[in-house]
Amino acid sequence: MPEQTLAGQVALVTGIANQNSIAYGVARALKARGAELVLTYLNARTRDFVAPLLEELQPALFLECDVQKAGQLEAVFAEIDGRFGKLDIGIHSIAFAPMDDLHGRIVDTSREGFLQAMDISCHSFVRLSALAEPLMKTGGTLITMSYYGAEKVVPNYGVMGPVKAALESTVRYMANELGQKKIRVHAVSPGPVRTRAAGGIREFDLLIDEAARRAPLGELIDIDDVGAAAAFLCEPQARRLTGTTLYVDGGMHVLA
Repeated sequence: MPEQTLAGQVALVTGIANQNSIAYGVARALKARGAELVLTYLNARTRDFVAPLLEELQPALFLECDVQKAGQLEAVFAEIDGRFGKLDIGIHSIAFAPMDDLHGRIVDTSREGFLQAMDISCHSFVRLSALAEPLMKTGGTLITMSYYGAEKVVPNYGVMGPVKAALESTVRYMANELGQKKIRVHAVSPGPVRTRAAGGIREFDLLIDEAARRAPLGELIDIDDVGAAAAFLCEPQARRLTGTTLYVDGGMHVLA
């Protein structure tokens, strides 16, 4: 059992879709370290897939949140404020791009698809952070999920490459802006993991195979690896770290 390094802290975790979600691995790690969880689900259909996980995670609040729907994200923070009056940790694990734009060339991306991908996958983290700021009265940690396609061209990653690049840049700027309030901002960049979202990437199995074959550590990562890394960034030992992109990929990012 991990040491209770996050006891007494309130953690919002967005983006759990099922038991394979990276956000689920993060929620498990935070819970194991003593954090009080607030979880969100996208809609009624997603709720059915997340519900079986609640017995283990025991969230204090379990709330619907579609970041595309006006007022839903704000309502989540109103609930957090009313229940706890504070927030210590905010986990953003939300991404989406329309399938036609994800599978097509960047130069063929529709304006609507590009803007939707940017809004859901990047700007929702900005909005989450803006709502979290007044509740992080003595500091806190904000974390979003990226991918190596933000830095280098990854076949079939399409429009999400530029979107994740914007997300990582956003992390750096917000880390600078919020640092004086002791609010730390990070991106975690996992290697390929078989999540529901990953299923939308063409030839994703090739990415998995390449990671297993080429990664310096010679093995794939899982959601619990990501959870442990994210939890560390929230712990007191990481209080001097901010603005980082932390790779959890077996070392794949160092290869050409």
